[in-house]
Amino acid sequence: MQQTRRKRNTSPTSLRTLPASSSRAATSTTGAADKKEKEYFTDVPQDAPGFFLKGCHQYDWGLKNRLSKVFNPKDGRTVMLAFDHGYFQGPTTGLERVDQTILPLAPWADCLMLTRGIQRSVIPASTTKAIALRASGGTSMISPMEEWEGEIDGKKAKFARPGFEPLSNESTALNIEEAIRLNASVLAVQVFIGSAYERQSLKNLTDLVDAASRYGIAVMGVTAVGRAMARTPQYFRLATRIMAELGANVVKCYYTEKEFDTVTSCCPVPIVIAGGKKLPELDALKMCANAIKQGASGVDMGRNIFQSDAPVSMMQAVHGVVHGGLNANKAFELYNDLKKKELKKK
Repeated sequence: MQQTRRKRNTSPTSLRTLPASSSRAATSTTGAADKKEKEYFTDVPQDAPGFFLKGCHQYDWGLKNRLSKVFNPKDGRTVMLAFDHGYFQGPTTGLERVDQTILPLAPWADCLMLTRGIQRSVIPASTTKAIALRASGGTSMISPMEEWEGEIDGKKAKFARPGFEPLSNESTALNIEEAIRLNASVLAVQVFIGSAYERQSLKNLTDLVDAASRYGIAVMGVTAVGRAMARTPQYFRLATRIMAELGANVVKCYYTEKEFDTVTSCCPVPIVIAGGKKLPELDALKMCANAIKQGASGVDMGRNIFQSDAPVSMMQAVHGVVHGGLNANKAFELYNDLKKKELKKK
């Protein structure tokens, strides 16, 4: 019988070094376990009997129905269009006029991720797209000095930057009745693992899970990465698993070049990747394709689409990767072909 290949972890077992005072006790009680290599079973799919989405087969009917609007039941994937940036950045580039820049992209999205203010003021009530509603907030890009402690190469360090209050100091930004009124399928909450306000952001998540579960609405934990946080597989394995364990139905995190399949494998609920900062179109499409290949259930992209030279063409190319099975090069060819037509219309 052929042996099942298991991906083994070679990175440290924790994000922080244990204090010297506790090292002896830790060695005596967990030393043997620490020596055992982690096994992620990256080539063994997680069972979801009777439903198409992993970790979701035991939910009630209403929640599964809402998730079926977010994720296409034919392939279990989603293209989420994120344009909620204004909740702390204001009219960022590409979002000065949402009615002009975002509405033309909607036909190729499965789900719109937005704030309630934009939903009510701009999005037609006739839309049939699933709604992922931003449900946390409370800070902006213009606030008092931010200071915090972190690590650089394993050594403690102090960080500061002017003009910012810690963006991690968020609270819930709407109640469950509002989410019901706006027919949300998903509530998105930012979670800051390792930040000064980690506990508060996790409480925001659990409070929303408790409230949303009563009405069959999903909650998506959104992994936030601060300056002191490393964008490593180890960090994202920790952050995504914590959110899933605390009840998030979907998790959003960044893609990592190495070991991303371990991140998706040990998270028991679907992961969608964030687009992050604007990349060249081919690089963004490669990121999408690699993430899908390594177990992501879709993308939740914003700037890499609405800040593109040809946003409608890029939206269709991303859709082709996620739902059409295109590799990055084929999707880039599609983008360029569509771009010529799109720019001619302007």
